[in-house]
Amino acid sequence: MIDYPALTLFIDGKWRRGEGRASEPVLNPATGSVLGELPHASAADLDEALMSSARGFELWRKVSAVDRGTILQRAAALIVERKEAIANLITLELGKPIAESRVELDTAAGIFSWNAEEGRRAYGRVIPSRSRAIQQIAIREPLGPIAAFAPWNAPAITPARKISGALAAGCSVIIKPAEETPATALAIAAALEDAGLPAGVLNVVFGDPALISRKLLSSPVTRGLTFTGSTEVGKQLGALAVQTMKKMTLELGGHAPVVIFGDVDPEAAAISAVQAKFRNSGQVCTSPTRFFVHESIHDRFTVKLAELANAITVGDGFMATTKMGPLAHARRIESMERFVDDARSRNIAVSAGGERCGSQGFFYRPTVLSHVDDDCMASNVEPFGPLAATAPFRTMDDAIRLANRLPFGLASYVMTNDMRNALAISEAIQSGNVIVNHWQASLPETPFGGYKDSGIGSEGGIEGLQEFQTVKYVSQFAGF
Repeated sequence: MIDYPALTLFIDGKWRRGEGRASEPVLNPATGSVLGELPHASAADLDEALMSSARGFELWRKVSAVDRGTILQRAAALIVERKEAIANLITLELGKPIAESRVELDTAAGIFSWNAEEGRRAYGRVIPSRSRAIQQIAIREPLGPIAAFAPWNAPAITPARKISGALAAGCSVIIKPAEETPATALAIAAALEDAGLPAGVLNVVFGDPALISRKLLSSPVTRGLTFTGSTEVGKQLGALAVQTMKKMTLELGGHAPVVIFGDVDPEAAAISAVQAKFRNSGQVCTSPTRFFVHESIHDRFTVKLAELANAITVGDGFMATTKMGPLAHARRIESMERFVDDARSRNIAVSAGGERCGSQGFFYRPTVLSHVDDDCMASNVEPFGPLAATAPFRTMDDAIRLANRLPFGLASYVMTNDMRNALAISEAIQSGNVIVNHWQASLPETPFGGYKDSGIGSEGGIEGLQEFQTVKYVSQFAGF
């Protein structure tokens, strides 16, 4: 048995429990049972968080980049030290296999370490002057208090990106993590508190998304918005943020295309693809979903992919034999059923899966749809679940058209042994991330963002730090 902690808010350095507050249950997706009750922030709580964040910013911005980095490195070390306990929380709340949860914690700690170091390299520049009596410099300064919103599908990585990037730049943060996975985010906050982060620099709130977003984004205190989630919600938050001219970083929906050329081994390509596709039950914004395979190898690839999907052991994430856990909640099951029902109504082959499994929890079998057309639901709507759709293509132009057909452009993948193909299609694909012959779409040190409806700005790398900074130009005359 794993103890699930009492859930709280974290405001002005204090852990606020649920007394007198509205709350909601947090469920274990493997069983459907209640793990705990999550308190909701009231309007008064949010006002206090805003005041706390304003004070925290004035304090934190004056802390040197070296000292800020030291605290972030301590937090990274504590996350690693507590990896097993926090990984258990991820698997309890999200359901992913425990091995995947451990990897997520390693990545989250790596993000903290990267930003701790990169914050020390927030270089400005000296601009050559037209007069020897004038010095011209551009300085990067922290943007201000940040309103951050994180989803449930990467409950450690996404908060780590937003919190550590903002803190490294010298900003304070109010974050609303997902209500489905609160304990993981609170564990990260606890690591920061124990690492010596001053009170008020980080506030963690949960509750009514409309109330929280309206309060945080209408306030003149917050100067930036960072959001990861659906395109629809991102546009709504962006519309709120622009009313007070906040800088925004939006990492939104994707529907990642995979272009597989005829010069690769189709069975090897399927073996490579299956783990990437069904990682975290396909609940990843960069998950490869639309597989466009050259007509000469399409059927061989699809047969192998379906065979491998059918062989995946689905079960509780704490079981050693489990390769794919449950979906996050009942709504994801209903969504998967709509995709499969739509495919069957169009006589599209369901080559693997296509049904729920187990008598409890939110389990769904890994699913492969083959020979999909451009009109079916799976070709147009991101499934955000364990579903892969395959279709053949004939020419390079066909592949480019299919890959770019939708208004999304977050991650894309190419598999080929011909560098001419790789170069041509990498240039042509309208996507923020083009990954050739592997599946790693982001690392702490690399920029991550989307084209078109997939977002604005970047997270990760030096670009991610710059999202939390503003540029000040200073021109100094030597004097009269």
